Amino acid sequence: MSPLMRRLLQSLATDFRTIGHKWGVLRNLSEVPLSLNYQASRLIQLADIIAYAIYRNFESGDDRFYSIIKDRFDSEGGITHGLYLRD
Repeated sequence: MSPLMRRLLQSLATDFRTIGHKWGVLRNLSEVPLSLNYQASRLIQLADIIAYAIYRNFESGDDRFYSIIKDRFDSEGGITHGLYLRD
């Protein structure tokens, strides 16, 4: 990742913590977004596993992993915020 892209991503993370987004201010950011070796971060590995579960469910109809996480996405009042599904 280029130094410019790294600075832009770190700036975006700072803006999320200070300015916020349409649901409010982000209070807890697990990691500063930057390019890491997969073995260097367990959160990167977890994100990959979640992405794989979503991909397998919607691209291949295999829900054996997605069924474990499907009720864990952020939601309020019956509206899911952490996962966007197009009709």
